[in-house]
Amino acid sequence: MSFSAAQAATWRYAFEEALTDVQGVYAQKFKEEVEANSDHEIQLFPFGTLGESADIMEQAQAGILQFVNQSPGFTGALIPEAQVFFVPYLLPTDQAHLARFYKESKAINEDFEELYAEQGLELLSMYPEGEVAMTTKDPVKTCEDLNEVKFRVMTNPLLVESYKAFGATPTPLPWGEVYGGLQTNIIQGQENPTFFLYSTKIYEVTDHITYAGHNNFTTALMANQDFYNSLSEEEQQVIEDAADAAYDHIVEYQKSLADEELAKIKEAKPEMTVTVLSEEERACFKEAAADVEAKFIEMTGESGKAILEQMKEDLAATAE
Repeated sequence: MSFSAAQAATWRYAFEEALTDVQGVYAQKFKEEVEANSDHEIQLFPFGTLGESADIMEQAQAGILQFVNQSPGFTGALIPEAQVFFVPYLLPTDQAHLARFYKESKAINEDFEELYAEQGLELLSMYPEGEVAMTTKDPVKTCEDLNEVKFRVMTNPLLVESYKAFGATPTPLPWGEVYGGLQTNIIQGQENPTFFLYSTKIYEVTDHITYAGHNNFTTALMANQDFYNSLSEEEQQVIEDAADAAYDHIVEYQKSLADEELAKIKEAKPEMTVTVLSEEERACFKEAAADVEAKFIEMTGESGKAILEQMKEDLAATAE
């Protein structure tokens, strides 16, 4: 099925969050750019409209969706190397550094592009969504505080290993079950970027927010590769340009987002405690990170090791 300019098409794009969340804001900018520069229309499907993350990925691979935005956390089953984003303390918390890294990294823009292509996906953009915070029912100051805490993680083997190493009992659950799981105490903790804690009202069913600086949430926009390859060069360029414009837009949009959303959480629930761990308190988490890194290499072999080393090089090259 080829799409020529004369044949204006409606392209379907699904993502893992609400329209007003980071992925939604990115998607709206992408849509606006594509529609301004071509005859095509983009139809957006926020979280829940077409199922959970696993469902939208299947639909993208099957060509039912032209575009899918999915975090590597969920893509880890398809592309084991994508779990590298869950090696604790690999990514910096500095947003400006992160923004340069995603844009300029060889690991992301060349190595990962090839790995996604092997799964029939055209990787268009990877972008940050903010530092990940833990939300729990009891305070967390050290790894010991996570002992026996059933902690919800994405269905990702390395994330499971991370929380094991941190001392918790990792419990993989689809996002749709997390609020209820916390409410009924099936789980006692979860992690996500700050804006998501506010928009999904997770603060209502947890009492403590802890920043250990261990990770930054990464997400990625992909196209079905058969669809992408069937486009003219001009249309591919429109898509690439739209992804670049949406990237710059989302980096700018997020500059003060975490602080603003944290203020809203405190306003909605004044008794919420917010803790930023000191270097001393982070020590046990950082020690655990070495084990998780070793586990990642064990899981992914030479290919994973090469990507990890390339990412470290890219991170050093983009530091100021």
